[in-house]
Amino acid sequence: MSSIGTGYDLSVTTFSPDGRVFQIEYAAKAVDNSGTVIGIKCKDGIVLGVEKLIASKMMLPGSNRRIHSVHRHSGMAVAGLAADGRQIVARAKSEATNYESVYGEPIPVKELAERVASYVHLCTLYWWLRPFGCGVILGGYDREGPQLYMVEPSGISYRYFGAAIGKGKQAAKT
Repeated sequence: MSSIGTGYDLSVTTFSPDGRVFQIEYAAKAVDNSGTVIGIKCKDGIVLGVEKLIASKMMLPGSNRRIHSVHRHSGMAVAGLAADGRQIVARAKSEATNYESVYGEPIPVKELAERVASYVHLCTLYWWLRPFGCGVILGGYDREGPQLYMVEPSGISYRYFGAAIGKGKQAAKT
């Protein structure tokens, strides 16, 4: 089959004859073309790092942030479209705040990663939404110690000891 959409890339709910969803592949390409983001789990914490690609000399220093604080014990690094990343960070902050107001304790990192992944996956289910064009690395510290998760544009999340996404992910993994 052809690797171009040829009509099968118009909706996130349309599968090509060979079983691919091109909208999700395009979102993954947006992540692969962005600056590199790495996350490493250490014995006493998490280290997140980003490569900020400067699109214009007119951009002010400190704008277009790629690392965000989600809660007192967790943070998130974003690769891909910055506006989509801000939406995911806002949702993660909301989930963390709501969990703490209901249960009276900070949200476990695994639960936060699952909720963020569910939100990202939700946008792959309906034809009137588009997938988020960003991937995030979520790190935090809770009762189980430091934990590192990566959420892909398809809504899949995995736990890692070290992860990298973006343009230089292969170089960062070696």
